[in-house]
Amino acid sequence: MRAATHSALPDDVDALRALVLDLHARLQSRDDALQAREAQLQAGQQELVYLRTWIERLKLDLARLRRMQFGRSSEKLCARIEQLELIVEEFEVSAARKVTGAPRTPARQPVRKPLPAHLPRESVIHAPEAACAQCGATMRRIGEDVAEMLEYVPARFKVIRQVRPKLSCACCQRIVQMPAPIRPIDRGIPGPGLLAHVAVSKFADSLPLYRQAQIYAREGVELERSTLADWLGGVAHLVGPLVEALGRYVRCATKLHADDTPVPVLAPGRGSTKTGRLWTYVRDDRPAGSTDAPAVWFQYSPDRKGERPLTHLKHFAGILQADGYAGFERLYARGDVVEAACWAHVRRKFYDLQVANSSPIAAEALRRIGALYAIEAEIRGRPAQQRQAARQARAGPLLDELHDWLQATLGTVSKKSELALAIRYAITRWTALTRYRDHGGIEIDNNAAERSLRAVAIGRKNYLFAGSDAGGERAAAFYSLIGTAKLNGLDPEAYLRTVLERIAEHPINRIDELLPWHLAAAPAEALRQAA
Repeated sequence: MRAATHSALPDDVDALRALVLDLHARLQSRDDALQAREAQLQAGQQELVYLRTWIERLKLDLARLRRMQFGRSSEKLCARIEQLELIVEEFEVSAARKVTGAPRTPARQPVRKPLPAHLPRESVIHAPEAACAQCGATMRRIGEDVAEMLEYVPARFKVIRQVRPKLSCACCQRIVQMPAPIRPIDRGIPGPGLLAHVAVSKFADSLPLYRQAQIYAREGVELERSTLADWLGGVAHLVGPLVEALGRYVRCATKLHADDTPVPVLAPGRGSTKTGRLWTYVRDDRPAGSTDAPAVWFQYSPDRKGERPLTHLKHFAGILQADGYAGFERLYARGDVVEAACWAHVRRKFYDLQVANSSPIAAEALRRIGALYAIEAEIRGRPAQQRQAARQARAGPLLDELHDWLQATLGTVSKKSELALAIRYAITRWTALTRYRDHGGIEIDNNAAERSLRAVAIGRKNYLFAGSDAGGERAAAFYSLIGTAKLNGLDPEAYLRTVLERIAEHPINRIDELLPWHLAAAPAEALRQAA
């Protein structure tokens, strides 16, 4: 509203009074609207703070549940995690809406990473008219602004026609023709790229075959789930010698990480599932400064009998880092395999007590164990001799103090309490737990093996069970190759495609040349284009 000028004011007193009252009413109305808006914004800010607080609290709860879920089979726990994820998602959406509706305040712009240089670029020019809109003169270019936007081009199928012309000699009537190229699967239609994509989608991205069939159907390509399963069976048979070579390489190490996880397996004729096991054996000495290639080797067994790891590691001698599974005792009893225990398992028991009961004793145990891990963070990647010297000088006294504290604390708590169980777990394994102090090649924990099992844990949730014991063995083969490719910094799909392009005609006595770390020496761009 524009203020009235002096000449526009009425001369009549009543009219002037009416004008003042009108102006006062309008100003009061505006003040009321501003106050209402301010109250609304304040309420929105309070609700935003409330939502963000709940988001952080729920995320903490989710992190704890995910850690509890790993390595276990619990439908209720999975449902609880999914429910919390949905709640967090809804709260984040609500918080985003609150931020969108509130007045924008200047904020520090986040530092965005540049888009990968290897991606192809497509330029779209937004050029103004060449002639000046005001005077009609020709405009000259003085520069440009470039902004990049990441776009996705959906994957597509294509048919490769293998054409083999026949040639005939007019003189001697001789007919020649090039031999048919060898296919990854004999008389099969899938190419190496499609087979690699199906395998990686299932065993790296945990996408069941029936969902893959639905995705392909949207592209107009009808592929039955049973057909995809047959293809994977053919590929597993084809790469069998390569997986055996990988196993030989892993067992040649002087130190291995070992662990296992349950896998539901369909029991034929019973209409139900039984529990099989997937065993993982990891060779990775990079934290001790080694340049040897890391590798992981999976094995399947229909049960968890102690004879399984005994058979898998029949030709292994050295240090075995594992949890407290009693089945490994037969390996240690041989005399050529030495146990190294896992501090992460000890820490986890005290952490659960701290979360559940806010136990000061558990908190003190976590503080002392954390000091050991802080030393490991500083010396990770150094040569074994340096790590050994640092551990003996710095971690040795801390370990002695921790042992004395655990012994003294055990006498002050109830013998049947969870805290006493956690303390006894550490004390009874003390020799194996402290072996890393005097050996620079041993790790403080068995996390290398646990990390290798994450893909199995996710896949177990998505495709529920293996179809048979043979299916479990095929899964072990794919997890071995895909996991090792990842450890060596390779795109697993590009790696598998390269293997399937070559393996059928590759000499069996040179099968080691197809192991991931040998192909990793090839240009990264060549492997990327293969995918």
